[in-house]
Amino acid sequence: MSRRPNTAIDTATAELFPGVPGAPIEAIAPGALLLRGFVRDDAQALLRAIERIAAASPFRNMVTPGGFTMSVAMTNCGKAGWITDRRGYRYAEIDPLTEKPWPAMPKLFADLAARAAATAGFADFAPDACLVNRYEPGARMSPHQDKDERDFTQPIVSISLGLAATFLFGGEKRSDRPKRLRLESGDVVVWGGPARMAFHGIDPLSQGVDSLTGVYRYNLTMRKAL
Repeated sequence: MSRRPNTAIDTATAELFPGVPGAPIEAIAPGALLLRGFVRDDAQALLRAIERIAAASPFRNMVTPGGFTMSVAMTNCGKAGWITDRRGYRYAEIDPLTEKPWPAMPKLFADLAARAAATAGFADFAPDACLVNRYEPGARMSPHQDKDERDFTQPIVSISLGLAATFLFGGEKRSDRPKRLRLESGDVVVWGGPARMAFHGIDPLSQGVDSLTGVYRYNLTMRKAL
C-alpha cells in the first residue's frame, strides 16, 4: 500500500533526516521531495548496470505520435518498458527494437527506489518498470505528466547521474509556472500523492564533462506501471 507523504518532512526548507546521513531533503511541493546526494555512493554501480541494460536493449531516440523524434535517447528495464511511436504512448512488455523482453530490473534499482520512496513517505513501493533516459548537450524533455501507469497512488522515483541539469517541476496544469531546480549526480526526486500528476521536464542540457559519465546525463525513472 502507499500513503500520503509524511507531513513532518513536508516543509519549505531543507533539513537533515535520519536514515540518510548527511543528505539534505528539500520539499518541492506537497507530495514531492528532492533527496540531495541520496545515491551518490551507488553511482558507479548504477552506471555499470545501465551499460548492461543498454547492451541488451540499446538506447534509441523514439518518435512521438505527432512524428517528432525525441532528443533524449531511451531504453527500459523491468517487466514493462515505456515506449512511444505513431500509435501513441504506452507500456510494452516486449522491446520493439529487439523483439525480446526488456532486461530484468537490477535489484539495486528496485532497492534504491523503495528506500527513496519510503524516505519521502511512500511505503512499500515496488517498481516494475524503469525508463532509462540518456541526455547529451542540447537534449531536453518538454514538460509532461506521467499518466500511462495504471495506479496513480504509486509515486515516481527519479534518479540523476552525470551532468547537472535544470529540472522543471510545475503543477497539474501545463500553464502552471514551474519551479527550476538544479539536479546533480546522485540526486533523487520523488513525487506522488497530491503531486503525482505534476507537469515536469528538463531544460536543454548544457555542455560539460562528468568524471563518471563523460558528456552524458542519465536519468532512471522508476514506476509502478502494471
